[in-house]
Amino acid sequence: MRPSLALALLLGAAPVVASAPVMAQTPPATIGDRYIPAPWWMRDPVIASVGQVRVEIQANRAFVSASFQSVDRSVTEASRAAADQVRALSQSLSAYGADKVRVETSVTTRPLYDQYRDENGVMRDNTRADRVARYQADASVSVTVRDVRLIERVYATIVASRPTSIGQVNFNLEPENSWKANLQAEAMKDARRRAEAAATNAGATLGRVKIIDPSGRVCQTDVLAGWPSYAAGGQATTVDDIVVTGSRVSAEAAFAPPPPPPAPISGGGGPSEADIEAARLALQPPLQTLTDSACVIYGLN
Repeated sequence: MRPSLALALLLGAAPVVASAPVMAQTPPATIGDRYIPAPWWMRDPVIASVGQVRVEIQANRAFVSASFQSVDRSVTEASRAAADQVRALSQSLSAYGADKVRVETSVTTRPLYDQYRDENGVMRDNTRADRVARYQADASVSVTVRDVRLIERVYATIVASRPTSIGQVNFNLEPENSWKANLQAEAMKDARRRAEAAATNAGATLGRVKIIDPSGRVCQTDVLAGWPSYAAGGQATTVDDIVVTGSRVSAEAAFAPPPPPPAPISGGGGPSEADIEAARLALQPPLQTLTDSACVIYGLN
C-alpha cells in the first residue's frame, strides 16, 4: 500500500479516486447536416404511410346581428325606445328555445352635442355637459342559430322588425367529438390502404406496425421527408359524410322541414306572421371541409 493511502486510511479520511472521463453524448441532428442519424425503427426496411382524408359537411351554425337606433332629448326615453324595439325581437326569437336559437342583446347610449363652426368653417361638436342636444341609444341583438333549418325564418323575423341595420349572415361548422374520432379512424384506415398499395406495387409484403402517430409528425421528420422545403403533401382521400357523422346530415338537413314556429307571445309587439313571410329569403348553409391525417410506419417483408 502506498504511504499516502495508508496515512489517509489511518486518519479516517476517504481516499480520492480519479474518475473515468465522461463520454460526450451524441447531439441530436441539426438541420443542414449532410448525414442524419436514423431512428431505431429504420434498422430494417420500413414504409412510412401518411393517411389524409377530407369530408364536406353542411355548416351547422349561423350567426347574424342587427341594431336599432333611437334619438330623443331625454336619455331615458331614448334608451327605452331602443330597448323596446330589441325586446320585442328577442322575445320572438327566444321562443324557439336556447337549444335552437340563442339571443344576446345590449344597449348603449351616447350624447349628441350642439355643433358650431370654427374659424376655418369646420363643423365641430361643442362637447360640454350643458350643450347636449339629444341622446342616441343603440340597441343591438346578436343571434346564434344552432338549428340551421331555422335560419331563413330567423332572418325574416329580424328583417320584419325593421332594424336600423342588419349584419351579414355567417355560417360555421362546429364538429361534434364523435365526428372528429370517426375522421381520425378514417385517416388511419387510409394510411393502411396507401401502404398496402405501395408495398404490393413494389413487390413487397406489408409487415407489422412499428409506429402509430395520429398527429402525422413522424412522417414529416427530416430522415423521411428530406430537407423540409422539399416536402410535399399528397392528395387527401374524400370520405363520405355519412361515415363521419353517422347520418346523412349534409343531404337531409337541407330538405328536412324546419320545426314549426313558436306560438306568438301575447302583447309581445313583435312582427306579424304576414310580415315575416313577406321578408323570407333563400339562405342555404354552405358545405364546410374537415380534414385529418395520420402517420403509420410498417415493416416490410
